[in-house]
Amino acid sequence: MKNLYLLLAILGAVLPYSYFIPFLRANGLDIKLFTSELFANDISSFFATDFLISCLIFWVFLFQEVRKHHIKHWWIYIVATLTVGLSFAFPLFLYFRQKTIDGKDSYRSS
Repeated sequence: MKNLYLLLAILGAVLPYSYFIPFLRANGLDIKLFTSELFANDISSFFATDFLISCLIFWVFLFQEVRKHHIKHWWIYIVATLTVGLSFAFPLFLYFRQKTIDGKDSYRSS
């Protein structure tokens, strides 16, 4: 399962950026244009709102799991969400979370 999380993190970075990079090339980092296109109609507003709420839910889950499993460098997942997206940050977190859990399990069984 851990390797699937890593594969999904890679896809979650590559696929969204395949749409974002052409926007950046054409418009630069025009936040006003980006926001107006993000909320251009009801459907895009639906997806943008769903995404933003999902990010908030992920961060709540992240902080809970960080405390529970003593996961270090938690801030990386916040930065990953803000710079790449949830489709990258969430599976990346799940990969390293599982790696931490597996490490604790192997330590306990030795």
